[in-house]
Amino acid sequence: MGSSVSHAGAPPPSPAAAPPPPIPVGLAAALPPNTEVQGDAKGVSEKVDWLNLPCPVAFEEIQREALMSLKPELFEGLRFDFTKGINQTFALSHSVFMGSMEVPSQSSDIIKVPTAHYEFGANFLDPKMMLIGRILTDGRLNARVKCDLTDNLTLKINAQLTNEPHFSQGMFNFDYKGQDFRSQFQIGNNAFYGANYIQSVSPHLSLGSEVFWLGHQRKSGIGFAARYNTDKMVTTGQVASTGIVALSYVQKVSEKVSLASEFMYNHMTRDVTSSFGYDYILRQCRLRGKLDSNGVVAAFLEERLNMGVNLLLSAEIDHSKKDYKFGFGMTVGE
Repeated sequence: MGSSVSHAGAPPPSPAAAPPPPIPVGLAAALPPNTEVQGDAKGVSEKVDWLNLPCPVAFEEIQREALMSLKPELFEGLRFDFTKGINQTFALSHSVFMGSMEVPSQSSDIIKVPTAHYEFGANFLDPKMMLIGRILTDGRLNARVKCDLTDNLTLKINAQLTNEPHFSQGMFNFDYKGQDFRSQFQIGNNAFYGANYIQSVSPHLSLGSEVFWLGHQRKSGIGFAARYNTDKMVTTGQVASTGIVALSYVQKVSEKVSLASEFMYNHMTRDVTSSFGYDYILRQCRLRGKLDSNGVVAAFLEERLNMGVNLLLSAEIDHSKKDYKFGFGMTVGE
């Protein structure tokens, strides 16, 4: 009896010490998005600041993650690159290539002729300007210029000059970077004009479109693109009036491993190609490769031998055409 009386006479617990009541499951499911709930459940979903969306990647780079795995810089033969820095902004480069070149033929057989060339280059890198020039022994001259006219406006120039008539090319690009959008205007030889625009519509989704006009061939086209990216995946889709449909998906398995897949359809030629690629970064090397539905298997290895010295191994096998390409190279320099 004394025990019962002592408990009955004890003061009730303070309301502040009592835990908050749990939220019923049905109520939590019925809450609208962006609703903040007091207690242990704070912010069922994060609020999106629609006036402060991230700036998307450039329209021409929406597939950059997939291209790293599916489009490695494959080559056939022997390649040696040497780069010497003169100072912090200027460097010279030398490149030697010996291999074979495919010659177009009407038959299904692949015809290759041996070729070799030496390439001399100069690089000027500045925070607001980049100048890259290459001249080859066969008379070709390649030049690239990138200049920041303002904080948001950039001028890019790509040119390739040859001794053969009507094969020289030049392109001027004006890129404008906004807070949540990018736009580009292009002018090239052969009366080429193009423009594209890409806009972020959510923190992870961006939509864009492009138009072009080729005056000499009296051809025009329009295209649309979409890109959805998170910390673990990137998926893109493109469709154009020229009959091209391209879909890609990249899964970031870890910080060092990425898997990529691509689907290409050409309505004009009725060609369908699907590809699977991988990008594996090890402590001393980087391995990339792909396999497509046409029976082409490719692999590209960059092995770091020492500081500033890299070994390159390239291989591409086309089983259907019985075309085998193997390359060995080395790069020296910063």
